Amino acid sequence: MEKILITGGSGFIGSKIIDRIYKEYDIVVLDNFSPQIHGDHYEESFLYQNIKDKCKVIKGDVRNYEDVLLALEDVNYIIHLAAETGTGQSMYEMSRYTDVNIKGTSNLLEGILKNKLSIKKIILSSSRSVYGEGMYICKQHGSVVPKSRNVDDMLSLDFEVKCPACRGEVELSKTTEDSSLSPISYYAYTKLAQEKMLEVMCPTMNIPFTIFRYQNVYGSGQSLTNPYTGILSIFSKLLLQNQNINIFEDGNESRDFIHVRDVAAITCDALENKLTNNQYINVGSGENISVIQVAETLKRLYDSNSEIKISGDFRIGDIRHNIADISRAQQLSDFKPSYTFEEGMEEFTAWVKGQDEGNKLEKSNDRFELSLEEMKATGMLVQVEG
Repeated sequence: MEKILITGGSGFIGSKIIDRIYKEYDIVVLDNFSPQIHGDHYEESFLYQNIKDKCKVIKGDVRNYEDVLLALEDVNYIIHLAAETGTGQSMYEMSRYTDVNIKGTSNLLEGILKNKLSIKKIILSSSRSVYGEGMYICKQHGSVVPKSRNVDDMLSLDFEVKCPACRGEVELSKTTEDSSLSPISYYAYTKLAQEKMLEVMCPTMNIPFTIFRYQNVYGSGQSLTNPYTGILSIFSKLLLQNQNINIFEDGNESRDFIHVRDVAAITCDALENKLTNNQYINVGSGENISVIQVAETLKRLYDSNSEIKISGDFRIGDIRHNIADISRAQQLSDFKPSYTFEEGMEEFTAWVKGQDEGNKLEKSNDRFELSLEEMKATGMLVQVEG
């Protein structure tokens, strides 16, 4: 039985990957069980409980070279998921994101190179964030990738992106893998650095790689205690307690939501699918859903009495819209999302209700409030009023 190392394998995506392949491969997980994701007692977390009997678990850190070498022993394939993932948090904890995302990846590659390991393939979980605002169409200049939005525009409640050439109106387009890469958050820069590290080093070691640019991944198992990623978790906690929701910007900002099981399926397929070798592949639904639609859907499914308020507040580093062109995934992996947004939300909310025991979600609200204070203190969260 061939052996797979999954860094960050006890996380949200990793646990679903393990569910799919633990009977076919010998799996070793390297994970530091960050309290931000797993809570203060990781042994009790939903994610750890899901994987503990399906693989070998090494409690270690990709930042520690010796931990990485231990995890690499006799490995044939690598799925590199370990990363810090909070867009907003990355803007004021740059050293942390550099250490985990960049140094962690360099440790992995260096360990392979110096020990002349025979790795059949490396799969990297990258992010749609490397595109920045993504692709748009300007009537005058054609296909463009806008730069970061102007703060003065946003303070005036003008949240739409502008053509980088003429500052005129642009129309949203599906972003292809050939789009210009224009990260606008520090997290995005670290993910692009990971991509470039594989692009440079894997050919020198004769190791095929596949880089997946995941869109907004959601589903059962998503951390309900991490306030830095995932509006679904944040909204869910507030709605279940009938607390009001503050919608940033004008509520029309949108994201491409893709179910975690679909992400796990295409990732596992790439292990031995040679068509995906040395490819960059978007993984999304190919549809965009507005944040206000997300909030209203969750409110209905939770039967909540919360009030949804649109404040005009905004975060530096956030994008306006997100929609992926998934034709490459369809061509190379016969990929087809298996969940509609409504179906996925029904499953997600049912799972969340089952986790809301002992006021766990209420206790985690303190972390959310702290995250807002952190962002305000560093100027990364701009409040239009107050």
